[in-house]
Amino acid sequence: MKKSVWLHNIRSVHNVGSIFRTADAVGVDHVYLSGYTPLPIDRFGRQRKDMKKISLGAEKSISWSQLHNIPNDIQALQKKGANLVCVEQDEQSIPYDRFKANRECAELILAMGEEVNGFGEEILKISDAIVEIPMRGEKESLNVSVAFGVAAYAIFK
Repeated sequence: MKKSVWLHNIRSVHNVGSIFRTADAVGVDHVYLSGYTPLPIDRFGRQRKDMKKISLGAEKSISWSQLHNIPNDIQALQKKGANLVCVEQDEQSIPYDRFKANRECAELILAMGEEVNGFGEEILKISDAIVEIPMRGEKESLNVSVAFGVAAYAIFK
């Protein structure tokens, strides 16, 4: 099974770089980037130094591509056998550590959405699963790169 990550509307280049680095550590095969998520290269095709500093070059060891037509691009991947798992606090979510991946799927895509508002209903409706990290303290969420690390190690085990 191919292990992939989808980052949608992640504003911070530092978070994206950190996610690339963690994705490399857990053996992710591919990263999809969409919306206003910063790419590892700038608009002139040059490597982004600010991302490289955080990712330590993981953006070169993991293949990545940009998706332009959401949700159609995700649905096209699903038609090819991908399962989409969104990390989101939602009424339909289950605790991340209770998620059981469909080992028959061709690709498992772990999706992280915009830092403050997460994914919209349109994306959650097409997801194959929604998982969340239970919050036990006063804060209601983790930094997106930290949440990715917690979820990725459990989901891609």
